[in-house]
Amino acid sequence: MYFFDWPVFLKYLWPPTALQNPLVRTGLIVTICVSIVAQAIGVILGLFAALGKMSKFAPFRWISGVYIWYFRGTPLLVQMMLLFFGLGVTHIFNFPDIHIGALMISGAIQAGTVALAVNEGAYMAEIVRAGIEAVDTGQMEAAKSLGMTYSQSMRRIVLPQAAKVIIPPLGNEFNNMMKTTSIMQVISASELFFAYTQINATLYKPFELFTAVSFYYLAMTTIWSFVQSRIESSLGEKKTAVEQGPGFLQRVFTFKGGH
Repeated sequence: MYFFDWPVFLKYLWPPTALQNPLVRTGLIVTICVSIVAQAIGVILGLFAALGKMSKFAPFRWISGVYIWYFRGTPLLVQMMLLFFGLGVTHIFNFPDIHIGALMISGAIQAGTVALAVNEGAYMAEIVRAGIEAVDTGQMEAAKSLGMTYSQSMRRIVLPQAAKVIIPPLGNEFNNMMKTTSIMQVISASELFFAYTQINATLYKPFELFTAVSFYYLAMTTIWSFVQSRIESSLGEKKTAVEQGPGFLQRVFTFKGGH
């Protein structure tokens, strides 16, 4: 019969005692930072990929299509291993450790962040594209009639309206990102799950330790769920104002056309 080791479980569950361990403390910081950085880069890549796929210029559509097709169609784990070990062995590119004062960012953390970001960009591209296509095409025509360029129209008219469609799935993607960082342990990046696997290698209490770390992920995703809910509520409050803006443009467009 297996006896659950409550002292070990509580020690590595309760933050004041768990965070005294440098592995856990570093792992938690790395997990949060990598999640934010990878998601931010993923959103930017997704925006450019979406615009590329909607472009009238065929090479842009082809490049965006291949990017989305490859990174959505292959496992993230394979992509991460390919980036870190594959490129390193071929000497095409190595991720060197970066030292910024007392801070050291290992090559594994860099490779893991890049893999997460590039993979996320492929998924965000479809989310952004769906958001843009949800905006009435008349909004772009009205903006152009007022003398706005394509970039100005997208920045001032289309994207603010598309945000209502993009924000909810974006929040879900970030929620998944915090959990998916655990895959980085296969390349020995010092994130949270890697910290607990290292502790388990010494104590060999996998049930207690992995249960404890699961609650850390649960806490992070739960906190983010509340933040996401507030953001979506805020967008809901601004919905009327956003809808009034395009209406104004349409009225100006009609007025100008009437004259």
